[in-house]
Amino acid sequence: MIQFLLFLLMSTFNTPSETVNVHEFSLNTINGEEISLSEFSGNVLLIVNTASQCGFTPQYAGLQELHDTYYSKGFKVLGFPANNFGNQEPGTDEEIAEFCERNFGVSFPLFSRIDVRGENKHPLFQFLTESENPDFTGDINWNFEKFLVDQDGNLIRRFRSQVKPMSVEIKTSIETLLES
Repeated sequence: MIQFLLFLLMSTFNTPSETVNVHEFSLNTINGEEISLSEFSGNVLLIVNTASQCGFTPQYAGLQELHDTYYSKGFKVLGFPANNFGNQEPGTDEEIAEFCERNFGVSFPLFSRIDVRGENKHPLFQFLTESENPDFTGDINWNFEKFLVDQDGNLIRRFRSQVKPMSVEIKTSIETLLES
């Protein structure tokens, strides 16, 4: 916890001109509309690579609950479907959106399916996997890895797939950022 607080304190001294942040990326929503992540400036974000046919797919329910719990306080979950692990997201964007709505009532923003690993890795996920944070860096190991981003677009924490969205660890980290 002390390491996290020191990292949080140090990250407040960075200015946008000194470092790249997630607000500098533009991507397509699952409906095909291009959007700049700068539209989420001022919000705490949990960026998650998702898949519809994975053992972790039930985490969509927890992600939606997390989104609903903190949305009014300036928090959003952003879902990025990816088919990089075991062909567990083979559907079209339309099929993915329908699946998420029908099975989990997902209302948080979903983006067009992208690569989060390998030679075609999207630059956003290259940034997220290479940016310093108090947890770890390097390639995503599986679906439903989570990246916690502060209101200024800086990566603050990273969580492996096994960490459930409504875990104390994630909720405490979100609450700390929302209070800062």
